[in-house]
Amino acid sequence: MGEGPVFSHTSAAVLWDLPLFGKTADLVHVLLQGRRHSRTEAGVRRHDLEIPDTDTVQRHGMRCTSLARTVFDLSRTLSAEAAISAADAALRSVATRSRRIDADVDSAWREELLSLCSPGLRGVRRARWVAEFADGRVQLPGESVSRLQLDRLGFREVGLQVPVVGSGGAQYFLDFGFRRSRAFGEFDGEGKYLESALRKAPTTSDAVLEEKRREDDIRGVTGWRLVRWGSAHIGSADLLGNRLAAFGIHPPG
Repeated sequence: MGEGPVFSHTSAAVLWDLPLFGKTADLVHVLLQGRRHSRTEAGVRRHDLEIPDTDTVQRHGMRCTSLARTVFDLSRTLSAEAAISAADAALRSVATRSRRIDADVDSAWREELLSLCSPGLRGVRRARWVAEFADGRVQLPGESVSRLQLDRLGFREVGLQVPVVGSGGAQYFLDFGFRRSRAFGEFDGEGKYLESALRKAPTTSDAVLEEKRREDDIRGVTGWRLVRWGSAHIGSADLLGNRLAAFGIHPPG
């Protein structure tokens, strides 16, 4: 498919608009076939990898690894937090519309990712786990990492993007639902209050007031509590576990 470099790993992730949680794309990653060893020179990481033509696509006018191949490579080389954040975003982009999952597309994408997991490759066990654990309903990297930490804590049946109809008919979606504890959980990134491009209200004060009205309405119609956490609480499973425990939310058993 044409000439020129094939961008891969974090460079392909940038072309696919995938988040790189806790990681910066500090090197340019390209595939270089026919060499005996991968190497890094002048800020360019050249990977000696041979991939089929079907794993190479055009994105923004440049050649790069396919979406599944990109997630596969990230899963084998980055942290679990970064890998699942990218995988959730990738799956959301292909299989989720208006918070609804196309089950056939979802299944096909997972199968494509699993088909790359040849035995003996470094990091292949992580890639298989990513293919199984990824969920396209997740909206933000902070939610992806929250979900990972919840799983590490032993939470196995946490609701995602739980729908609630407010008293006036408004439709709300809560990041997490803990049915056993009758509580909702939300990852509260600062951007939705501070960054004009992300917040829905005109000002930060308006956004805070709007969120308070939303929370009051949700509590009023469901009788459930709403627990919030931020980036400071998802650095480890213990940090998030302590935050939840302070509100009486514990994993089963």
